[in-house]
Amino acid sequence: MLPVPRFASHQLARPSTRLLLTASNTRAPGRLRKSHQPLRPYSDNPFTMPPKPKKEIGVPRPSSSVLLISPNNQLLLLQRVKQSSSFPSAHVFPGGNVSEQHDGAVPGPDSPQRHVDNDAYRMAAIRECFEESGILLARNNGFGRLIELPEAEREAGRKAIHSNTASFPQWLAQKGGRADVDGLIPFTRWVTPTNVPRRFTTQMYLYFLPTLSSTPLSDGSSAADEEAEVKIPTPTTDGGLEHTAARWLPASVWCRLAQEGRIILFPPQFFLLHQVAQFLDDLSAPTAYGSLSRKPLPREELEARRKRLTEFVRTGDPPWTDKCISPIALPARDGKKREDGRTVLGLDKPGPELAGSDRRGLREQCVLVSFRKDGPRQVGVISREEALETAKL
Repeated sequence: MLPVPRFASHQLARPSTRLLLTASNTRAPGRLRKSHQPLRPYSDNPFTMPPKPKKEIGVPRPSSSVLLISPNNQLLLLQRVKQSSSFPSAHVFPGGNVSEQHDGAVPGPDSPQRHVDNDAYRMAAIRECFEESGILLARNNGFGRLIELPEAEREAGRKAIHSNTASFPQWLAQKGGRADVDGLIPFTRWVTPTNVPRRFTTQMYLYFLPTLSSTPLSDGSSAADEEAEVKIPTPTTDGGLEHTAARWLPASVWCRLAQEGRIILFPPQFFLLHQVAQFLDDLSAPTAYGSLSRKPLPREELEARRKRLTEFVRTGDPPWTDKCISPIALPARDGKKREDGRTVLGLDKPGPELAGSDRRGLREQCVLVSFRKDGPRQVGVISREEALETAKL
């Protein structure tokens, strides 16, 4: 059966001249001028629907993010403004697009090297962290310590760099410092799936700020400690340009807040926070995010947990430093939707730009998520075997 054309009711009642002329070969002579033209292609034939044009796949934009770990092993997240074109209202790690002016060039869209860690991605992570939070991950040229600047100088620098009136490397050099690119530890790369218009190839990093002597894990304050190697400034927003809040919390607390529906975390952020929580928060079970102890920890224990996390990201096949992940929705094993309504995201594919290469992600774990109008909800990390089961969780 031919598809019904999409006409209004009055159009169906009064056929167009084109319809009458096309049908005139079957009518008595003289009633209508006979048409000797063959039927035209589908574009002029109202009984044939034109094929839908294929959507162009967006080119992934190079970007970086940093999981910044505080002196007492908490992580910094920023809340995006509601009007943001990317991750509106969500809590995210500091980061953003690579800027050739400030950070250097990356390989072109057709090169697989575009999706490999390099100094441009590292500079972008450090610059964006400074612009968005005021925390400068740069070393003093003379002593090698993290550089300390008066608040007025920091704020002036943030504005000048954000507005492109000052070059980030040159501004740093004027302050006697250099970006601490060697302090960044790669921790997976994420390539946005093709069903999303705005796509990114995002290099994630870990960065450890110097530890303090002893401080509660669950304390979100940033009070100075006399034994701190350097005074870390309190993170502040960029004045509402892109973010409305900046806060330190343990990784497991961020995960718990997301599962309780109090904040929005997108799958990559939740997944990485879950991994970090296994080492920095000493949970009673992998997803027992509420089991975090409030007891203060000595500096030796803080450092030991960091060491275990650092060793972990260098393990795996490929190691976590090299994993490239482009999340893809997986069907349930029996073809039915999960009873809890959540989507299963597989994490083993690197994205179409790297198809056929040796790059890959993680097969053993998946992410569960419910995509809603206001953003992802009910995010969780689960084994692949468990995720493909249809039983209600």
